[in-house]
Amino acid sequence: MVNEGDLLWTPSNAFRENSKLAGFMRWLAENKGLHFEHYDALWQWSVDNIEAFWEAAWQYFGLHSSTPYSQVLASSKMPGAKWFPGARLNYARNLLAAGSGEKTAIYAVGEQSAMREVSWRQLQTQVFKLATAMRDMGISPGDRVASYLPNIPETIVAFLATASIGAVWSSCSPDFGADSVLDRFAQIEPKLLFATDGYIYGGKTFDRRESARTLARELKSLRHLVYLPGPVADGEALTPQAKDWRELLSGPEISAADFEFEDTAFNHPLWIVYSSGTTGPPKPFVHGHGGVVLEGLKFGHLHLNLDADACLFFFTTTGWIMWNLLTYGLLCGASVLLVDGNPMAPEPDALWQHAADAGATLVGASPAFINQQMKLGIQPNQKFDLSRVSTMLVSGSPISPEQMQWCYENVQQDLWLVSTSGGTDIASGFVGGAPTLPVYAGEIQARCLAVDVHALDDAGEALIDEVGELVVRKPMPSMPLYFWGDTNHERYHDSYFDVYPGQWRHGDFLKVNLRGGCFILGRSDSTLNRHGIRIGTAEIYRVLDDLEEIADSIIVNLELPGSHSFMPLFVVMPEGRELTEEIQQVIKKSLRERYSPRHVPDRIIRMAAVPYTLTGKKLEVPLRKILMGAAPDKVASPDAMQNPESLELYVDYATNQKDYEV
Repeated sequence: MVNEGDLLWTPSNAFRENSKLAGFMRWLAENKGLHFEHYDALWQWSVDNIEAFWEAAWQYFGLHSSTPYSQVLASSKMPGAKWFPGARLNYARNLLAAGSGEKTAIYAVGEQSAMREVSWRQLQTQVFKLATAMRDMGISPGDRVASYLPNIPETIVAFLATASIGAVWSSCSPDFGADSVLDRFAQIEPKLLFATDGYIYGGKTFDRRESARTLARELKSLRHLVYLPGPVADGEALTPQAKDWRELLSGPEISAADFEFEDTAFNHPLWIVYSSGTTGPPKPFVHGHGGVVLEGLKFGHLHLNLDADACLFFFTTTGWIMWNLLTYGLLCGASVLLVDGNPMAPEPDALWQHAADAGATLVGASPAFINQQMKLGIQPNQKFDLSRVSTMLVSGSPISPEQMQWCYENVQQDLWLVSTSGGTDIASGFVGGAPTLPVYAGEIQARCLAVDVHALDDAGEALIDEVGELVVRKPMPSMPLYFWGDTNHERYHDSYFDVYPGQWRHGDFLKVNLRGGCFILGRSDSTLNRHGIRIGTAEIYRVLDDLEEIADSIIVNLELPGSHSFMPLFVVMPEGRELTEEIQQVIKKSLRERYSPRHVPDRIIRMAAVPYTLTGKKLEVPLRKILMGAAPDKVASPDAMQNPESLELYVDYATNQKDYEV
């Protein structure tokens, strides 16, 4: 059995020296006279000299700007840092310059559709045509453009067309209900909406025509609706006024020389993405062209090792920041693989088939997906040709040592396994991978370059080998410019800067060990405070994920009057299994032996389901509030959940178990 901290992989000399990170270090030595023996020294320099780092990154990546910047950082105050004043650039221009010709830019496959390929030339042509049509509709820089499209090439075309003319992109996946979409789009008042008529998931077709028509009717700011026919297409437009996508792209060819990009200020809005919205109105994060270009190039090249020979695949929907981050692959000149539908359909190992067919070099997934594969006994390397896979990216929640070991045994023995943690908030990672470093079980390799992130105690002191709040002490270019509609920046300030003034508190627990390895231990606002000791929920789930007797679980801690607490563990059993006293003892013994008696729950309760957000996160905080008596509709938005009906199970439990035993 693998233990936390066990060495799992060491990069070969060839892998290390051929990495983009090593190339950057050589460039710094040759062009800046800066010599670093190892990653830690480079990271320390990057956070001590953030202006010098980002100027070096700008030069190394060769950003295209139509005007020069006057300085790197005009103000380092957070929130409100001012990066590269004077520069004018465009995300789409920099991205489309990264590839050319007939080389494949996008591979795309759906549950019921064969793999198709879009070349760089085709991508550029479609972007230029659509962008020109949008200009003809009167879409101008700063106008918001909303999307209700699935994870297909057309959605990337629509995004790049929007960005190329300086309009502001925002996306929701068609599996979002109309109310959930309105909660997001109504805040930003879009002028144009791209919409389809439905989507396929798990072999079923879901009709979204009425949802799209509701959006068209309720979004009072809307002036144009562009209809992309989908699986429900019946030959009729969504509305009488809807424009047909196919007609917009039927015009004459437009060359790169004839197309005029809208070069924008460095901090001009590029896209608006949203928090999960489970506990209130979704927060609309606004990210800028310049910050996303720089972070995308840094993260993609240096922390994911992407180049023109790579193919990036991370399963996602268009309603999650990972879709936006897929475009970082294109920005780095790599190809990307888009998969639309159920990741486990028509077979549980379908994603590996798609990865093999596209020749993916980097495969990304969530720990929850890996855990499902483990429990189903999937062995992808025994069935598929995964010889091109050199890297795996794992994100979305903490990964356990056992899940990491499974990747080495069942995907690739010589595998750079990148665990990362960041968020929608910054469109990047705080901690992540470094191709020059070894991989240890249960650890994230390092803090990302130019991210001055630490685990802080309540007094603001940095901790080593102890759990603290994840805090970033210096600004990052991709931090939100602001929250849309937050005119006084009060909501922005209160979300991140109210505890450690002038420093970003993310809301996660972090531990950094002596060698720089990082551990994310769950959300700090879902802390299990047991007799004065803070426990991350990730520790509990790590143990339970290893037990074949348990299919899923969620745990919370309730603070009760009289300084008492009650920590119930809710478990979902595999089909045909009962929660016996014997199984309960297995759970308790495992938690006690692998961690401590404080990790043992006060009660174990069988439930039919665990509540999840649409992006696959367990609703720990809303559940805690429900158990304390809050109404479900006050703490969670059903349209932001995968399974909103599951909350009724916990309401029933709370109603009938008020006399909690401690």
